[in-house]
Amino acid sequence: MIQMDMEEEGQSILGNIYVGKIKNIAKNINSAFVDIGNGRMAYYSLTDNWNHHFAASGHKGSPKVGDDIIVQISKEAVKTKDPVASANLSFTGRYCVLTCKKKQISFSSKINSQPWKQKIRAVLEEKKEEDFGIIVRTNAWNVDVSVILEELEQLKKKYHSLMDAAMYRTSGSLLLEAEPSYIGRLRDTYTESMEEILTDDKEIFQKVSDYLSLHQPGDLKKLRLYSDPYVSLNKVYQLDKAVEETLSRHVWLRSGGYLVIEPTESMTVIDVNTGKYSGKKNLHDTIMMINLEAAQEISRQLRLRNLSGIIVVDFIDMDEEEDQRLLLKTFSAYCSTDPVKTTVVDITKLNLVEVTRKKIRKPFYEQMGRKR
Repeated sequence: MIQMDMEEEGQSILGNIYVGKIKNIAKNINSAFVDIGNGRMAYYSLTDNWNHHFAASGHKGSPKVGDDIIVQISKEAVKTKDPVASANLSFTGRYCVLTCKKKQISFSSKINSQPWKQKIRAVLEEKKEEDFGIIVRTNAWNVDVSVILEELEQLKKKYHSLMDAAMYRTSGSLLLEAEPSYIGRLRDTYTESMEEILTDDKEIFQKVSDYLSLHQPGDLKKLRLYSDPYVSLNKVYQLDKAVEETLSRHVWLRSGGYLVIEPTESMTVIDVNTGKYSGKKNLHDTIMMINLEAAQEISRQLRLRNLSGIIVVDFIDMDEEEDQRLLLKTFSAYCSTDPVKTTVVDITKLNLVEVTRKKIRKPFYEQMGRKR
């Protein structure tokens, strides 16, 4: 079930595309700061693909203060850091992504069928243009190729329309407003795993209905407006309690063990403890059982809390290399299901497991206005 509620949508600019104006160039960090309108600044790396999306200033040389450039917000502002802008625009659909940086055709790493990929690649090669690339998403697996092509045509029209319009827009103009994040979650969710879409907000219900009717008509029957006047949706699903648990430092495991989750300025540290476990297993089996259970719960908590960047996990120490390999393999498998790119790097000599998760949105505690 996916539950829809109002968020910080009015504040989020993630995915928006603007005509920005370069206000300052910091050569020492090879970056620039771009005004995207109303004095809002965004960080822009000068290693980005500059010439391809140069907007209205006319020259093709190195960027200069005062130049206009078309940029897309690729990361939200975090604490005192400005949002990150990129000239490498992307237009995301349910089945594919049109990209302006990578010009080749590529596939989600979760699609393993080489014959299927070869078949789709041959068809897409005929439709691809020189100035963009295509990423085939996991949702496209086993979908009729005509459906993928139809979506690709929609993304191409959106791309060309935006680029044509940009030449006549002033700096600070919003060229494209990203869809609300709840629409993005619907688009990115695997249909097989979605049983119901539930909201008690009439405005959200209508927006979701419009989106599903156009893009996912098969899922429209799963949408329901909750309207019980006596018991709120919040109480039915104990949302307040769920929020507080998600903000808590401690997470209890079914075995009686627990996690301590500590976000810091530079990384997130997660500690695994045996806690109240009092089973009859020997010490070796107990440690392995709790660590494997913790691996699954940690992968869930990373998504639930939207923790990103560098994550260091202090599992309960295991002496056998075979046990460590099993833990890393299991942990990697759980993390591989995350829609946000998450990589289990390795285990250090101090038995700390290093994980990285791509930064896109603010962590949940920041969205809720909480401090670390």
